[in-house]
This record gives sequence, C-alpha cells and structure tokens, in this order.
Amino acid sequence: MRLPLSPNAQSFNRRSGRRNLAGAAFAALPRRGRTMRRWLLLLLLVAVAAAIAAWFVSAPRSLYARADWRAYEDGGDPGRGRIIFLAGGCESCHMTPGENDPLKLGGGYELKTPFGSFFPPNISPDPQDGIGGWKVVDLANALLVGVSPEPAHLYPALPYTSYSHMKFEDVRDLMAYLRTLPPVKGRAPPHRLSFPFNIRRGVGFWKLLYLKGGVPADDPAQSAAWNRGRYLVEGPGHCAECHSPRDIFGGIVAAKRFSGGLTADGKHKVPNITQGGALAKWSQSDIETALSLGLTPDGDSLGGDMAPVVRNLSQLPKDDIAAIAAYIKSLPAIPSAGK
Repeated sequence: MRLPLSPNAQSFNRRSGRRNLAGAAFAALPRRGRTMRRWLLLLLLVAVAAAIAAWFVSAPRSLYARADWRAYEDGGDPGRGRIIFLAGGCESCHMTPGENDPLKLGGGYELKTPFGSFFPPNISPDPQDGIGGWKVVDLANALLVGVSPEPAHLYPALPYTSYSHMKFEDVRDLMAYLRTLPPVKGRAPPHRLSFPFNIRRGVGFWKLLYLKGGVPADDPAQSAAWNRGRYLVEGPGHCAECHSPRDIFGGIVAAKRFSGGLTADGKHKVPNITQGGALAKWSQSDIETALSLGLTPDGDSLGGDMAPVVRNLSQLPKDDIAAIAAYIKSLPAIPSAGK
C-alpha cells in the first residue's frame, strides 16, 4: 500500500525532477556543441583542401625550362621569322602608338574589351623595357602556353590559344627576326581590368577550358598548299580570334568557329569567313586578291581592322597567300553568328 506524500515531500520531488531535467539538458548541450564543432572543422578542412587543389591546378606551367635555354637558342632564321611575324600581324598590336615605323614595337596600344583595357607590351629587343633579355624558350612559353618568364599567366589578349598550334622552330625563327629590329625605350601602361578579371591566377582556370595546344598533323587527303594554309590560319595568323563568336568567359565558341564575331570592344561585327557567309560567292582567286591588295570582288576595299592585316599579308610569299586562300575557301558553311 502506497502512502500519500506530504506537501513538503511533493514539493521536494518536483524541485528534484526539474533539477534532473535541467541537468540532462545541460549535459546534452556539450554533445551538440562538439558535433557542431566537428562539422565546422570538417568543412574548414574541405575548404582548405579545395583551395590548395585550386592553387595547384591554376598554377602557371612553362613548356620549356628556363634552365635549359642553351639547348634551344641556336638555329633561328630571321628570314623565316619575318614570314611568321607578318602572318601573325605582330606590329598591329605592338607598334608604338603614333609611330609611323611599324617595326618599332614599343607597345602601349589600348585594346578595349568587355573585361577592361589591355595594353600590349614592348616586344622590341630593348634589354630593360622590351624582351631583349628573353631567351627563345621565354618566347616559346609566352606564345605556346601563355606563361611569362616570372612565371605568371599572360592574359589571352595575346592570342596564344591560336599560337599554341605553332611549331617551336617557327617561334625560334620569330625570335631571331625580332632581335634584328630596333630597340625601343618605354613600357606600356599596366592593364586596367575590373575585379575579378584583374586576378591573373584565374587565367589558369580559363586555360583549362580553352587552351588546347599542339601542332596539327598534316591531312594526307589534302594538298600541301591546303595544309600550309591551315597552319597559317589556325596558328600564327590567328584568324579565328576575330572571326569567331565568344561565350561569356571570352572563349571561342568551337561549333561557330570562323562564323563571324565582334571587334574586341564589342561594337562592330567581324564577318563570317566560312562558306556560310559572303565568301561563298568568292573564288579562291578573289580571296587571294583581298588578302594581298585589300580589294573585294565588287570593287570595295578592306578597311578598319583589316587594313593592317592586309598590310602584313601583302608582304608574304605568293604561295603562302594562295595557301591561306585555299584553306579559307574550304571552310564548311556555318550560318553567321547571331542568326
């Protein structure tokens, strides 16, 4: 038989029960806190590991070691290098603004883009302000993988996504020619880019998406002229860089390559040069005439950004002009970008 508790005993039991419940609650708090701290620590470790991986993946990687420069220095031919210089139109961007001599490559021309303004550097053989202190491997790393001697990522305003298809021998010849040009004092202004485009390390991630280098193998089903033309157009000539649309990250849309694009500042259209554009009505001879004389079949003349291109290409050997025209005429029809 259970006897009823006195009022004092009942009060004591209620207070004791509250203390037991409170004690259990307080005992549970540290366990929940420890669990939360473990999750936070795990998240921190994952974030640190991801940051380390990103830093490693985005690091600039040279193709040729600077320490091995002597093995690559000899053998350049300035005459052949001049052909690469003209095909690439190097003076179009690197000529000193206001200078009448296109071979004075002091840099400083403002290249306006949606990402900000780029200023191509001095590439004259001046030892302080230009690339007079560079070795052949330095130029090769810059053109083929977009890495400077420091090493640091170069912005793709230098069209190394196209230059990456060049032969090393042509880079060496180009350096031999550049060394014959007059040194120019003065440096270009620093690039003016908005955040986050001013973070060079981000270019490393961009390269993972868009830098697909390597010299293309000759197509045995095509003529020697066609293969030469493809090399000049896709490599040193970097024609796709202007004549193709780009995505929001500034990379060429591969499926629309050569189907027309916009000028660097995004204000003017660049024509479609596949057989899906106006060139479908042009003959190979018409293309040769346009590239060498700047004249179109309807009697018009090429101006604007094409004027310096014609100025350079007109100095190429006729066989190279014919080769470029043969390859361009063979480009499969793609509807003009934006249509």
